[in-house]
Amino acid sequence: MDAAAGPAAGASRGPAGWSAPGQGTAGRGAINSGAINNRTARRGTAGHSVGRGERPTVALPEQPLPEHLAERLAAFERHLAAERGLSAHTVRAYLGDIRSLLAHACEDGMTGLAGLDVGVIRGWLASQHAAGQARATLARRAASARTFTAFARSRGWLASDPGPLLGTPKARRHLPQVLAADQVAAVLDAPGDGDTEPVAAAVGLRDAAIMELLYASALRVSELCGMDIGDIDDDRRTVRVLGKGNKERIVPVGVPATRAVRRWQHDGRPLVVTERSGHALFLGARGGRLNPRTARRVVHAMIAAVPSAPDTGPHGLRHSAATHLLEGGADLRSVQEFLGHTSLASTQIYTHVSVDRLLAAYRQAHPRA
Repeated sequence: MDAAAGPAAGASRGPAGWSAPGQGTAGRGAINSGAINNRTARRGTAGHSVGRGERPTVALPEQPLPEHLAERLAAFERHLAAERGLSAHTVRAYLGDIRSLLAHACEDGMTGLAGLDVGVIRGWLASQHAAGQARATLARRAASARTFTAFARSRGWLASDPGPLLGTPKARRHLPQVLAADQVAAVLDAPGDGDTEPVAAAVGLRDAAIMELLYASALRVSELCGMDIGDIDDDRRTVRVLGKGNKERIVPVGVPATRAVRRWQHDGRPLVVTERSGHALFLGARGGRLNPRTARRVVHAMIAAVPSAPDTGPHGLRHSAATHLLEGGADLRSVQEFLGHTSLASTQIYTHVSVDRLLAAYRQAHPRA
């Protein structure tokens, strides 16, 4: 992290302890072909939950793939998980997309994978577009198809790779929803419920630590839930997390967050710990490792308690932390490392947020705006 990006993590709350303006598993073993068919049929065509801009559809029962295609799909899963090291969520999304593609191809009369060409893929995407899928969804499914055809070509299952011939719908970039620095302060400084029941009080300490840590270190919710007790270094004020693609990174953390985590470890965690807790840092009320869905509910509820704050979740805190770092003077490359982005292009969206705020302030305050 570039030292010039901002002062070292200190007592003032902010992402990584820097001051903000106005504010002091992959490797999962492959499953059998029948499990792939059953799982993706239950989850629907996309293989994952409905995203932003998608029209919710009723998942209809799908016919199992022919055995030879199911075997190819299982091999693709092993490639994604073991060879490329993609997260379980990403693997599920790829499998759902490719199963949908292969099912469409079979309905169109394809009898073997060798018949998968660019026309078949375009027809599949056209049917998705006709069903009302968003541009971002179509772009992702086209990317899934290209990944699969490149893999199939490398295994000798296709004579040529039709993927490069496939156009990609340009997805509209949605600017992230960001909390202002004073809104973050209101969320984090909100008093607890004052519950005296031991387990409820412990959960309150956990929730406070979750909020502080998500904002201080701009963690993904999966990274937070995957943390173990030894992943926070109090002396160096750093956090070790395992990000996308099983990539480990070390990020700074501020004093308020380390203090909140310490309180949870000393006063809260012992009240809910069980034999199944292992080394997990954050636990559910029954002692197991905290589930990302529970963490999202906690964040949404705590932000909703502040009337002026927009409705957002853990990723909104991550967006806010990145934006506040840039507004506080951090350079884009440092923020990229802080967030764990592979490409600088993923980080550049935060510059648009900061510029939009600058333009709004200029138009409101400048006499000749």
